[in-house]
Amino acid sequence: MIAARLAKTPVRVHIFTGQVWATRHGLARWLFKMADSVTASCATHVLADSESQRGFLIAEGVVPADKIKVLANGSICGVDTNRFQPSPSARSGVRTELGIPDDAVVFLYLGRLNRDKGIPELARAFSRLASQRPDVWLVLVGPDEEGLQVEVSKVCSDVEGRLRLIGFTAEPERYMAMADVFCLPSHREGFGSVIIEAAACAVPAIATRIYGVSDAVQDEVTGVLFEPGSEDQLLAAMATMAENSELRDCLGLAAQQRALRDFPSGLVTSALIAYLDALLRERGRHV
Repeated sequence: MIAARLAKTPVRVHIFTGQVWATRHGLARWLFKMADSVTASCATHVLADSESQRGFLIAEGVVPADKIKVLANGSICGVDTNRFQPSPSARSGVRTELGIPDDAVVFLYLGRLNRDKGIPELARAFSRLASQRPDVWLVLVGPDEEGLQVEVSKVCSDVEGRLRLIGFTAEPERYMAMADVFCLPSHREGFGSVIIEAAACAVPAIATRIYGVSDAVQDEVTGVLFEPGSEDQLLAAMATMAENSELRDCLGLAAQQRALRDFPSGLVTSALIAYLDALLRERGRHV
C-alpha cells in the first residue's frame, strides 16, 4: 500500500480481515497496530469484513469512521453454497473412515492449530465432557502450527480413543457435513468464515464472544457464544449441545437459513465488484 501511494495509484483499497495485535501487549502490539495504521492511512478506501471489526478499528484509532465500510452483510468472500451443504453420504463416509459411530455427537474444529484459536481450552473442555459422556467425539482438522497435537493428545489421554487429529485437508466440506457442532474458541478473528461454511451445512457453532465472530454467530439463534478463554463456559455449551439433539437441529437449521440468505458467495462478490466499479467510474473507468 505504501508503494501504491508513492506511485500515486489513484484508487487504493485495503481490506482488513483481522488484527494480529488484538491479543498482543506492549511493544509487539504497538508495532503491529502501527503497521495497520500506516496501511490504512496510505489507502484511499478501507473495507472490513465485519461490522464489529469495523467498530474495533475505529475505536482503536486505526482508521476514521468515514473511511471504512463493510460490504453486504460482511465476510471476505461469503460461502460457496454448492460446495458446503448437508451431505448424508459425506457424513456417513467420513465417520466410517475415522471409525466414529453414526450416533456419536461429533464436535469439529477446522482451521490452523495454534493458541490464538483456543485449541488448548477446547481440548481441556472436551476431555472433561468426554469423561462424563461416552458418546462425544472431537475432530481437529488443520495444520499444526505450534506442536499442539502432542499437547492435545496428552490432555485427552484418558479419552484419546474419541479424538481424531487430521491435519490439512483440501476437502473441508466433507468434515463440515460430518459434524454435529462446530467449535471456534478463537481469541481473535476478523469474521470467522469457517462458521458460515459450517452453517451452510446446517451445523450450529459454539464460538467466542469477540469482534468478528459475533457477526458470524447469532447467539442462541444460530449457535452459542461464550467468553474467550473460559473453559468452564465452553464446557457448559458443549454439554448442552451434546445433551439436546433438538436444540442442535433448531440452531443448525437457523444457521443454514442465515448462511443461504446473508452470505452466499455470489452476493458478497457482486457487492465487491459493484463497489470497485463505482470507485473506478468516479475516475472515468469501470470494471
